[in-house]
Amino acid sequence: MSLSDAFVSLIIALLLLQAVVRLPTALRGRRRERSLWGAFAAFAAAWWLRTDTGRAVIDPLSITDLPTLLKHVLAIAGICVLLTYITDIYHEEDAGARHIKITSAVHRVAVRASLATVLCLVAVFFLVLDRSKTAADSPYFMGRHAGEPGLALYLGLFNTYIASAAAVCGYQWGRAARIARRWSLRTGLAMMAAGMTVIVVYSVVRTVYLAATTLRPAAAAAGSAQEHITDTLLYAGFALWLLGSLTPATRTLTTQARAIRAVIGLHRLWRDLVLTIDGSALHAPSMLLGGHRTFSLLNTVRDLVSHDTTPQIRLGRFVTEIRDVTHELRRRAPADLFERARRLAKAEGHIGLDADAVAEAYWLKAAMTLAGAPGRAPAAFHTAGDDFASEVPWLLRVARAYRHASPHTGAIMDALAPAPLPHLAK
Repeated sequence: MSLSDAFVSLIIALLLLQAVVRLPTALRGRRRERSLWGAFAAFAAAWWLRTDTGRAVIDPLSITDLPTLLKHVLAIAGICVLLTYITDIYHEEDAGARHIKITSAVHRVAVRASLATVLCLVAVFFLVLDRSKTAADSPYFMGRHAGEPGLALYLGLFNTYIASAAAVCGYQWGRAARIARRWSLRTGLAMMAAGMTVIVVYSVVRTVYLAATTLRPAAAAAGSAQEHITDTLLYAGFALWLLGSLTPATRTLTTQARAIRAVIGLHRLWRDLVLTIDGSALHAPSMLLGGHRTFSLLNTVRDLVSHDTTPQIRLGRFVTEIRDVTHELRRRAPADLFERARRLAKAEGHIGLDADAVAEAYWLKAAMTLAGAPGRAPAAFHTAGDDFASEVPWLLRVARAYRHASPHTGAIMDALAPAPLPHLAK
């Protein structure tokens, strides 16, 4: 495998990775998520048609240069939906801004022009180009049709469309990079803008060379050199754009991974609590075959993957429902239950925040046995976490203590002697 083949394979792999990772979001998301997924999928298919494998799939149709035509059509589709994504995402920020109005106008023109461009390319390809020439004449599409007026029209349309759309995308990403606050986002946007800039340079170089060779045919060596130079530009442009798009995506995947771990960590506590108070969960826990222990793993998996569109939304729901049930249990628990839980935690050797987390876990386990008691004024209760960011790690700490708590915790707490009154302790 040559170095260029390895580079093409790497680009295809990165494009497919992005397409696969973004597929669930595209299926459930808005138009902009579907547009971004479509861009990655179209570009992956276009790059695949540059490979021997891709061409071998199309060649049995016996239409000379058909892989090249399909590659160009897919590239136009990819850059068009990418421009749609750019327009949608930045239109939400400030639809009245001048640069957004310009982008929206370019997008409206580009959508209509894409179909017209594709139709023109197909017409020129089948009606004007001399397709009797094969790879035996030249390994390059431009080399096979050098000097033909049809080639100038065909590639002129293609390069103009690609350069115009890439310039708009690059401008918007460059502007967004200048005002981005997070370093990772700023770096990713700058790389994406740089990649689009290189794509524009690629299109300009190809167009200039095309115009020159249409007027005066160049030697085969010059054509080969041009192909190597422009291929290098194309590889560099796509590599920059892909790596830039991976930077924010990596942050998103990291955030989702943290949310998934948190949801898994909170699941048992959440499930036990919402089963204690009927109607406390927006989506009831899975109860296949009555929630029998044999199917506990399957029920857990269903709880972890059903209903919510993202792990972050599921985590927010779990935290909210845990706190809702906790508040409801405070109306049924004895007033001194938390103090007894704290004394038990300290008696077991827990100190500091660890003792507070264990005490909360013990209180929850004991309070759940009292869910059927008559309601009263909420009992005293202490917990940590003033906001969502601090509440999640705290509840994870409580959930760990809850999983290790004895099933007889409530009975042990009941057996504890009441705390001595201050005037009797003297």
